[in-house]
Amino acid sequence: MVTVMAGVQGKIAIVTGGAMGIGEAHCRLLADEGANVVICDISDDVGNALADEIGATYLHLDVSDEENWTRVVDEVTNTLGNIDILVNNAGIGASTPIATASTADWDRVIAVNLTGTFFGMRAVAASMKAAGGGAIVNTSSVAGLVGTGGISAYAASKWGVRGLTKSAAIDLGPDNIRVFSIHPGAIDTPMNPAGDRKAGGQIIQRWGQADEMARGMLYLVADATFSTGTELIMDGGFTTR
Repeated sequence: MVTVMAGVQGKIAIVTGGAMGIGEAHCRLLADEGANVVICDISDDVGNALADEIGATYLHLDVSDEENWTRVVDEVTNTLGNIDILVNNAGIGASTPIATASTADWDRVIAVNLTGTFFGMRAVAASMKAAGGGAIVNTSSVAGLVGTGGISAYAASKWGVRGLTKSAAIDLGPDNIRVFSIHPGAIDTPMNPAGDRKAGGQIIQRWGQADEMARGMLYLVADATFSTGTELIMDGGFTTR
């Protein structure tokens, strides 16, 4: 009989980019559901304050630094136990039109969004296997589903996360580790510029909220026990057209 994850009560969950925005919503919901949450971010003051508020642990983590990952995973496993859940949520954007994008901007976006996701999955794999299995949720985007101008690095990173997720699902499946990608659309978070909140091209005529993304994440890690390598699109119907 294969062990499946029944809820998240008592599970150890790492969330990257967890101090603000969608990551904060992930941390709050996982904590509310009884998980032992480890908030990872580079915004130490905000992350520590959130950890104090929700009863979580905060650890500084630059996801683009593999040594940071080794330190964090070692600390979590040594103090809390084997890791059950990883939410690779950390991400950045930049304006990178093909003709004028700087190499530095390209490298920085790919390093955080794509390489950081790879580092995270690689770092937790052994701990999840020792736990008997687990679930990984990688944050892609609608920009990982359709062509988007002006943000070549971001789009490339998010298409990369989509493919990386499927490859990882195949590699890690024998160890009972399920891997998913989520694809948010226009979400009202600090990462998106304030001002225009028109829902152009969407069927649902509003921007999404961070807590809606968190509920999608929770479904994947807690309930989607016969799914892996799959995509959860939460874009108000934008890509339906």
